[in-house]
Amino acid sequence: MHVDAVPNRGSRPAYLLRESFRDGARVRKRTLANLSSLTDEQILAIRAVLRGEALQRAEELFEAIASRPHGHVEAVRVAMQRLGLEALLGVRACPERDRVCAMIAARVLAPHTKLATSRWWHTTTLAEEFGVTEADEDDLYAAMDWLLERQGAIEKKLAARHLRAGGLVLYDLSSSYFEGSTCPLAKLGHNRDGKKGKLQVNYGLLTEPRGCPVAVAVFEGNTADSETLLPQAKRLRSEFAIDTMVIVGDRGMISQKAIDELRETQAVGWITALKSMQIRALLEDGTLQLGLFDERNLFELTHPEFPGERLVACRNPELAELRAHKRRDLLEATTAELAKVRSMVEHKRLRGRDRIGLRVGRVVNKYKVAKHFGLEIEDERFAFRILKDQVATEALLDGIYILRTPVPSQKMDSAQVVRSYKSLAQVERAFRSLKTIDLKIRPIHHRLADRVRSHIFLCMLAYYVEWHMIEAWRALLFADEDQQAKQHRDPVAPAKRSAKAERKALTHTLENGSPAHSLRTLLAELSTIVRNTCRTPTSAQDSPTFTIVTRPNRTQQRALDLLDTIRV
Repeated sequence: MHVDAVPNRGSRPAYLLRESFRDGARVRKRTLANLSSLTDEQILAIRAVLRGEALQRAEELFEAIASRPHGHVEAVRVAMQRLGLEALLGVRACPERDRVCAMIAARVLAPHTKLATSRWWHTTTLAEEFGVTEADEDDLYAAMDWLLERQGAIEKKLAARHLRAGGLVLYDLSSSYFEGSTCPLAKLGHNRDGKKGKLQVNYGLLTEPRGCPVAVAVFEGNTADSETLLPQAKRLRSEFAIDTMVIVGDRGMISQKAIDELRETQAVGWITALKSMQIRALLEDGTLQLGLFDERNLFELTHPEFPGERLVACRNPELAELRAHKRRDLLEATTAELAKVRSMVEHKRLRGRDRIGLRVGRVVNKYKVAKHFGLEIEDERFAFRILKDQVATEALLDGIYILRTPVPSQKMDSAQVVRSYKSLAQVERAFRSLKTIDLKIRPIHHRLADRVRSHIFLCMLAYYVEWHMIEAWRALLFADEDQQAKQHRDPVAPAKRSAKAERKALTHTLENGSPAHSLRTLLAELSTIVRNTCRTPTSAQDSPTFTIVTRPNRTQQRALDLLDTIRV
């Protein structure tokens, strides 16, 4: 028997196991098996056996004395290389830079406290890959101090990469709570984490239009949203040398006071939304003509109270239906609860104006529709009614929102204004990743104010790496790959996934039948690529070792290849 290699039109040859036999005076060949599916190493082994050579079992040639997850570390390392992160942090190599890079990678892979991080990364190849095998907790704290000193220079480089004069900057504020009470930044304030009574710190995130983070600023936990905007606008001009810019923020962020201050700069435009009371005023004085929505869902108007500004009126029918449904449910739930209170009063189980008022207050505070109810509370009597006229007035504005901006239409048309405002969802995605999903910025355990600032900046840099990895891996994730189509969709209508993204979400598979991943599950799959430290069974304990990395499967190899598409 022998193995023949049969040419295959420029592709890998077909390998056939054949034997020769005599048919009378003639020698013939017949094919016993097609070996083309085997690897080249397996083909060579079969040929060696057919030649009568003695083979050794793999475990007799070497043994693995240590095996550690490696593929996910390699993925993050490659992404950081593509982003030029080392040069971004500092031109000169130093131990502090290595430790910061290692902490950023660890933040992407397995966010922990600094002590836990210094212990965790030895369970993977991360410590070796980033040259931090000897680093302890104190070394990491020193590296955080080193990083904070360079924050301004690093953010200036990021701004030069991702922001352009006259372009959009997205800005929003979030918060994270503390464990402990000794940090001077920790204050009671509007808690977005649902942790009532917890001290917190606020941080404002600047991103480019797609949500790629550029800069982050930390504020005391009781700082109002609007008070953080102007300092950031000044940073754009003074530190980042961007003379003209359009800042996009929600109505809580870009207040009237903030707008008045921004007008003085004459170089910073804005896009924000009117409050409901402002929209109602436009309706009452006849400026907002609801009949125009019968023809289109988007039009512009002006008003003397908003000099030099364009008002872009939008109506989203789906949002209108959703709000109407929600209001109806809240009114029904409140009515049912108030009816119980009325029955208690009628049956003398609840008496006294104060006690009745307290019980009624609990109900209306729970459902937050008190403005739609007329209440009559006496010592032994309670009555209520729905204010139908008020409900009807509010219903007129269901699904309607109005954006305001001084940016001229020649630079940005109405549709672009709406799309730009909706881009704030990208910042919200960043906050979700920072706080809960991936990087777990909260709770904050640091005591020193500068350590808190450094921790949050470190998390932002980790998200910077993660953001680019997600963009590169869209084809493997549940993410929508058709990003260009967003520019052609109805700007007012709710965002919808492409047909391809919808199919991935429904089937949990890609077009080739392989599983669709989240970022977490894809990193977990990559972690099954293992680096083995090996030696021969007969060698001495102190003899040199060698490493063998397990071969990636098709999905893993594609994920690693896609990282080469990262561009900055």
